[in-house]
Amino acid sequence: MTVRQFLPAIIVAALIPASNPPLRAEGNPGDYAPTWASLSTHPTPQWYEDAKFGLYFHWSAYSVPAFSSEWYSHDMYQTTSEVSRHHVATFGPLDKFGYKDFIARFTAEKFDADEWADLFERAGARFAGPVAEHADGFSLWDSRVNPWNAARMGPKQDLVGKLEAAIRRHHLRFVTTFHHQWRWGWYSTDAAKADVLEPAYAGLYGQALPVTAFDYAHPQPWPDRAFCQEWSDKVVEVIDRYHPDLVYFDSRTMIIDEPTRLKFLAYYYNQAHAQGREVVMTYKNEDFAKGAGIIDLECGRMASATPYKWQTDDVMDWNSWAYLEKTDYKPAGRLIHELVDIVSKNGNLLLDIGPRPDGTIPEPIKERLLAIGAWLKLNGEAIYGTRPFQVFGEGPTKIKEGQFTEKNLADFTPEDIRFTTKSGVLYASLLGWPADGRVTIHTLADGGKFEVGSIQRVELLGHDGNLEWKRSAEGLTVQLPAQKPCDYSWVLKIATGPK
Repeated sequence: MTVRQFLPAIIVAALIPASNPPLRAEGNPGDYAPTWASLSTHPTPQWYEDAKFGLYFHWSAYSVPAFSSEWYSHDMYQTTSEVSRHHVATFGPLDKFGYKDFIARFTAEKFDADEWADLFERAGARFAGPVAEHADGFSLWDSRVNPWNAARMGPKQDLVGKLEAAIRRHHLRFVTTFHHQWRWGWYSTDAAKADVLEPAYAGLYGQALPVTAFDYAHPQPWPDRAFCQEWSDKVVEVIDRYHPDLVYFDSRTMIIDEPTRLKFLAYYYNQAHAQGREVVMTYKNEDFAKGAGIIDLECGRMASATPYKWQTDDVMDWNSWAYLEKTDYKPAGRLIHELVDIVSKNGNLLLDIGPRPDGTIPEPIKERLLAIGAWLKLNGEAIYGTRPFQVFGEGPTKIKEGQFTEKNLADFTPEDIRFTTKSGVLYASLLGWPADGRVTIHTLADGGKFEVGSIQRVELLGHDGNLEWKRSAEGLTVQLPAQKPCDYSWVLKIATGPK
């Protein structure tokens, strides 16, 4: 979920562990105490190590205005903002038509959970699920904690429940993401009259707070005990009812008091262990202790391979994580290149899409997802279940490490190559097709720094037959076929053996 450039600058390397910690050496496995030392012994599940690619979606009442971004519900109450001016001109004054009034228009009348799950599976995703609750305070599940939910209002469906069942039927792992720590101060306003100031709607908007409560890291006042408890109760309710395999937290979770975060995470890990399930928790910045979960970079990547697992969550639309009437979707090729680059560096990609409020997914999104799926169907053996090589790749294009860097990253060139390994095979993914049909992989120079033993065979995934190649002190030079077997990226499968 975008926080735009709201975050202070961070140095990613300082926020993440040098390696994933080992399993617990003593005590009962899964018997986690609410301490960082204990929680940091939680291992990364193999299913997550192998899965590589997942999908999630921002879909709620903020999808109805389809303007600006999923921050609409916050921005509409800031009277000097473009969103507020648009809202008043389009829907009326803030005290007559507030955010709550969009809920009735969030109908999901064409929503088909199995159709969505089928699309996710065809896209090649191995894990998927919804934003269970965004910063707006509207829950997408049948909640006993929060009466402002999709089962009682708007769609009048348990959207999380339907999605869980459908996603599992398609043999994908189930994801729920949580952003509701942002609700503290989200609806603070400079308007003299607005429905957020009325106590009757406090269940959705929260208590009336000054604008200083929306400060990212130092809210004034700080969240009270009731807010922190409600935050936890919502997450625990989803865990108990829907058993997500991955729980993702957006940034700003550090404003929830530490004992609440510790207690929740111990509960999640212990419940999963008792049920024989392996689960993942992802977090941003320093919101949880190093090693207690998987670090997530929003709209950004690592510059090189890491010894620990990490995740990127990124968005298909350059301008919004939710549905907009005016879209600017990234090309399928860019998304595939991003996935290849991330996987080569020991990361996973969680890609966001924005469905319409009626429950349909726009055709341009489907087209891109199916293009990714077609590419993965041919080349997935170089992605799923792989591990990093000694070096992530080679080529002239440099990646600026950290969050919110995607817009500044240049497109890759035919000289950019990314590596993965599996079962004694080295995969070299070409991020461009050389004009002369010949590629030289300098990393694999005979007698070079990165020794792989003898090269026995070189194939191109999707092409029948072996390729002509030679190895020298300059590198491994391969003659590619005249016909490209696919679009976007091409994978050389290099079988190696003892020297």
